[in-house]
Amino acid sequence: MSMITNDWLTVLENEFSQPYYKELYQFVKSEYEHTQVFPPADDIFNAFHLTPLNEVKVVIIGQDPYHNIGQAHGLCFSVKPDVEIPPSLVNIYKELHDDLGCYIPNNGYLVKWAKQGVLMLNTVLTVRAHMANSHQGKGWEKFTDAAIRALDTQDRPIVFILWGKPAQSKRSMLHNPHHLILEAPHPSPLSAYRGFFGSRPFSKTNNFLQKNGIKPIDWQIENV
Repeated sequence: MSMITNDWLTVLENEFSQPYYKELYQFVKSEYEHTQVFPPADDIFNAFHLTPLNEVKVVIIGQDPYHNIGQAHGLCFSVKPDVEIPPSLVNIYKELHDDLGCYIPNNGYLVKWAKQGVLMLNTVLTVRAHMANSHQGKGWEKFTDAAIRALDTQDRPIVFILWGKPAQSKRSMLHNPHHLILEAPHPSPLSAYRGFFGSRPFSKTNNFLQKNGIKPIDWQIENV
């Protein structure tokens, strides 16, 4: 694993010495040695690498990484540029188009968002190939909960975008009145028509940021 070295290390350092993390580390190490696991080991902490804590403006919480070959690279909902856009991200792009008029790009590579302060955090950071949720309950949730708690204590406005019930279960950890919490059904084809479409999370986020004197996010992902 490529270790966290930026300001996230200050708030997460204690987690690495906890008994649960030592067990998690051994489990993940064994999985990488004996099976196919996504994302590549050096990409596990990409959400933290690409969006330092002091730069976080928006948090999007996902569940676990994509489990098919070549998709996952450490940011929830994002795939590498040459990979077919997954159905949930197709729906995210549709809502983005309807909300802000952004054109729908030919790729699902969301690093541009991460570099502007959008933390795209899965609650579980690894998965066995072709086995969704296979690394749930192994300890990642405790680690990412620690990150969410650290975000909640930041004394500045942050937008939390919670799509679907697993993400919304984290709402009970968020108590800071400076923050904005946006909830909607998950963008997956199974639930997008139950209220994700029309929820306008992108314009609501930018309006909140601008109201608080913070530069809004340029949500347009360009074609490659």
